[in-house]
Amino acid sequence: MLDYVQQILIGQFEASLAMLNECVRMCPEEHWEDKIATVTFRQVGYHTLFFVDLYLSPTETEFRLRDFHIPGGDERNPFPSPGLSQDETLSYVTICRQKALDVLNAETEQSLKGPSGFSWRTITRGELHICSIRHVQHHTGQLSAFLRKLGAEFQQRMALPWIATGWR
Repeated sequence: MLDYVQQILIGQFEASLAMLNECVRMCPEEHWEDKIATVTFRQVGYHTLFFVDLYLSPTETEFRLRDFHIPGGDERNPFPSPGLSQDETLSYVTICRQKALDVLNAETEQSLKGPSGFSWRTITRGELHICSIRHVQHHTGQLSAFLRKLGAEFQQRMALPWIATGWR
């Protein structure tokens, strides 16, 4: 059963990250700094990936900021981070995908049933992974809706795919 649960979590994490990747990749350069609600496209993409990276860590105290978090920002602060360039954000997607594969393949039945490792998330580690996938999909939906509102010219150039499972 554990292998099956890991397979599902990996497939859904990869699919959500692949869809986020497509939104980031498809955003025209001239719209990278456009607002989505109160923050920019850039900031939404970075925020999403920062929390994937954070929640894939065993605990908050074991999470390590990476070199690119210095200019990108620490999303645990009470104000929005500046985020990264489009190319750096695409690289961050790749880093998060690999971290997800590594972490999920190492999970055990005991670790998935155990605490999330985050004091503000009083759920199991398994539920935390599903919550993270939902968070990626939430923000991917925001980015996707923004891109679709760019009009017919954008929609004719590119289609945003629905990915059911796995990385594409």
